Amino acid sequence: MTSVPSVSYSITVRLEVPAGGTAVSSLTATVESAGGLVTALDVTASGHERIQVDVTCAATSAAHADQLVEALQSVPGVIIGKVSDRTFLVHLGGKIEVKSKVPIRNRDDLSLVYTPGVARVSQAIAKNPEDARRLTIKRNTVAVVTDGSAVLGLGNIGAMAALPVMEGKAALFKRFADIDAFPICLDTQDPDEIVETVRHIAPVFAGINLEDISAPRCFEIEARLREILDIPVFHDDQHGTAIVVLAALINALKVVGKEIGSIRVAMAGAGAAGHAIAQLLHAAGVRDLVAADVHGVIHPDRPDLTGVPTWYLEHSNPRRITGALRDAVAGADVFIGVSAPNVLAAADVESMAPNAIVFALANPEPEIQPQEASRFAAVVATGRSDHPNQINNVLAFPGVFRGLLDAHSRSVTTEMLSAAARALAATVSDDELNAAYIVPSVFHPGVAEAVAMAVRGSVESIRKVAEETGEFPAVPV
Repeated sequence: MTSVPSVSYSITVRLEVPAGGTAVSSLTATVESAGGLVTALDVTASGHERIQVDVTCAATSAAHADQLVEALQSVPGVIIGKVSDRTFLVHLGGKIEVKSKVPIRNRDDLSLVYTPGVARVSQAIAKNPEDARRLTIKRNTVAVVTDGSAVLGLGNIGAMAALPVMEGKAALFKRFADIDAFPICLDTQDPDEIVETVRHIAPVFAGINLEDISAPRCFEIEARLREILDIPVFHDDQHGTAIVVLAALINALKVVGKEIGSIRVAMAGAGAAGHAIAQLLHAAGVRDLVAADVHGVIHPDRPDLTGVPTWYLEHSNPRRITGALRDAVAGADVFIGVSAPNVLAAADVESMAPNAIVFALANPEPEIQPQEASRFAAVVATGRSDHPNQINNVLAFPGVFRGLLDAHSRSVTTEMLSAAARALAATVSDDELNAAYIVPSVFHPGVAEAVAMAVRGSVESIRKVAEETGEFPAVPV
């Protein structure tokens, strides 16, 4: 259960109450006494004897929403009618659609848009495939690809159940970067089949956004697709998260007055997001990073390292820390959690270095409640929207893909991700920066364009070096 009422659990209760008296005014008090929050109260029909009222209120969970309905039902004279879940109403019929960009009003329009005119365009593309970017949707279209194996915090719920999430992702692409994205939910979790399917549909798209594919398969799938495709492949759970974490860390370090090359970082979680975060932090200059997974701190002598990326053994834990997460956290300047709820205690934060930074990003329940972490940490961030400093991938992926598509990039590199992170950090001015504002709101104007500009610049810089040296110098992530 979340700690405060959220619009994610918002319901509208249609009910009737006696006309006159105090019944209407008691509705708000009843909801609030049950821990809910009334956001709207509308009289939708009125008669001499009874009044129809729509009460919209936010709860903390689905179970809590049911409790609010029961509380309203207990008010004398109230008759409960229809109860609508506002989240489900938003999703009715899906959240995206396809529209024609050109009018089809008469036979001439039809001849231009379709046969016979379209045949000439197809012939031109057959002669010069590069024209597909100029003459089709390819130039501005991204595939959002999942197998439903690691959806949000829900786990392996499958392709069909993943569709609402992928629709939402496509809607965010359009809203924040004017990119046409389409959900591709694959009814297979076999890496070979996923790679082959994406390879076969790739001609339609200018980029591939992998989403909610479980580790370690996601590493293999991403690497193989990057080998065989000539368009950028970006696993948002990995690299989108890493970009926002690095941006937030850059600004948090400014707040506490520490340098990235001298800090100690403790991490909980070594899956897809953790691996990408660790790699990008290392590229940014972090040299003392200790990661822990469900079996404890990762170190070369640990017997159960099956599935742990070899990168950790080669680039992390220089002081050879052993033991549990708390052993990694003791004395650390920064904690970054992409793991599970409540794995960190307030005493662990107290054991960190002075002016500690805590990023507890497990969703919906963080590794430690922000109120507890704030007792001892100078800067606290979570993945949630109801607390300051939300580490949200929406801050990264629209701008990253806007830049990649505009630059006609064929790949994604560490340099591009680092440029995106620095640009995102810079959207928070020195006058705005404080412990409760280290990353901008996702609705902050100019965020996507700033990130896109940085990515475009990085692509152009890499191309320039390649033209001068004959080599492509950047190392793909």
